[in-house]
Amino acid sequence: MKYLVPLALAALASATPYGIDISDYQPDVDWTTVVDNGITFVYIKATEGTDYVSPSFSDQYIGATDAGLIRGGYHFAHPDESTGATQADYFLANGGGWSADGITLPGALDIEYNPSGDECYDLTASEMVTWVQSFSSTYETATGRYPIIYTTTDWWTTCTGDSAAFASNNPLWLASYSTTVGTLPTGWEYETFWQYADSGANPGDADLFNGDAAGLSSMAYGY
Repeated sequence: MKYLVPLALAALASATPYGIDISDYQPDVDWTTVVDNGITFVYIKATEGTDYVSPSFSDQYIGATDAGLIRGGYHFAHPDESTGATQADYFLANGGGWSADGITLPGALDIEYNPSGDECYDLTASEMVTWVQSFSSTYETATGRYPIIYTTTDWWTTCTGDSAAFASNNPLWLASYSTTVGTLPTGWEYETFWQYADSGANPGDADLFNGDAAGLSSMAYGY
């Protein structure tokens, strides 16, 4: 069934770039249809932990590029497996880099509920903040850009103690399946990306950029 965009979102359509995020669960994307549906950007899963590279990433990334989309990679974090620096290096070595070419978004750190254990990966809030700082600083040193942080307000509040340590540097990509963004984690005054639905007319999850096309382009250029 085709996902219907809420009226509150439809009103933004003329000014707000729509996007999607995908993983190996969507290995065969019809990029022509995606573009025809008005999608202008995509985040693609590249890596997870330190032992998984998405087998679909390369084809998806090339397909998005050929279709004229602004695109970037994301890393699914496993803070219980290794340091943030180690996972940032793994991400950078397997598709997570950035260059000021106007079509590449900064890499994103997907840090959220543990799919196979303790919600906070058996780390204290302080340990989790240290882990994210390690990932973030390693990525910034390598690329000159701080990574996007993808999370939910609930997870961030529970597992980092609602840390405000990243709001001044790391753009926020918030998952909140509603007609409004809702409450943001402490420190962030606004979200840069909003994942507003986990399904839709296009493959993967549905996202909005908080700005216009020029703003999205500027982000890709690093302005």
